[in-house]
Amino acid sequence: MTWLITGGAGYIGAHVARVMAGAGENVVVLDDISSGVPQRLPDDIPLVRGSSLDGELLRRVLAEHEVTGVVHLAARKQVGESVAEPLRYYRENVGGLTTLLEAVAEAGVRRFVFSSSAAVYGNPPEADLVTEVTPCAPVSPYGETKLAGEWLVRAAGRAHGISTVCLRYFNVAGAASPELADTGVFNVIPMVFDRLTRGEAPRIFGADHPTPDGTCVRDYIHVADLAEAHLAAARRLAEDGIDGDLTVNIGRGEGVSVRELVTLIGEVTGDARTPLVGPARAGDAPRAVADAGLAAKELGWTARRGVREMVESAWDGWLLHHPEAARG
Repeated sequence: MTWLITGGAGYIGAHVARVMAGAGENVVVLDDISSGVPQRLPDDIPLVRGSSLDGELLRRVLAEHEVTGVVHLAARKQVGESVAEPLRYYRENVGGLTTLLEAVAEAGVRRFVFSSSAAVYGNPPEADLVTEVTPCAPVSPYGETKLAGEWLVRAAGRAHGISTVCLRYFNVAGAASPELADTGVFNVIPMVFDRLTRGEAPRIFGADHPTPDGTCVRDYIHVADLAEAHLAAARRLAEDGIDGDLTVNIGRGEGVSVRELVTLIGEVTGDARTPLVGPARAGDAPRAVADAGLAAKELGWTARRGVREMVESAWDGWLLHHPEAARG
């Protein structure tokens, strides 16, 4: 069978494409290269440049490559940007998914893996772990589009006989190799790297949360583990099948506070500046840590890599793309 990976030249998508191809799966990538980098993909993975909003292109790709399953990662994903541009986020994230599912249903494709997010939970109620039955109450347009996407995937699956898996990612970090590292400065680890590279102290938003050290506690997942979760989901759909739909958390099930993370970054980089503490940001949950037991049960998947490995691999990638950091 052949898997279409949308957004497969992006930071997460390229990891997924490489892991699936390396495991012997036939893959083809669709990416509009708005944030993707073609050089992340090896030459033997076909890359089609285009958008999931282009229904005619999607139908042609599905037919020409005889696609039998889809892994859909293409989406805009910045929370702050989604607040400023909600119409764009709904158009691209929900509209693109709608167009893709229309083409998938028409082509008779019966396997679909959807890239969702822990952002669907919003500010979860205080609990040690977030489970898949924790109420969903997103606090940003980005999170809303991911929850709407899940609803749409499940509804289309029921209507058209498509088996579906929705993967709710927690905080993704690290890199399988330096050239695949996250080149954006939107997530906490590269944000700290960026400030250290500019000779500035890291920032912490809020130190009075009801957590052991007062800073937010999060669940960080290595992008290589996340890629392996996609392979596990794809193989479950292809080999064992599922009865309808499945939604699972993808995390490590272990919380790390922002202060602990900043301390670890200082150890790895050799630049242990005292962080600046500012006011908490609106909507920041004090604690969001996954219960990943369902993924282990249903997909046979568990995370294998720790937070230090995430930071070390991310730093190697940062140095490759920002050589001035080594001189700092």
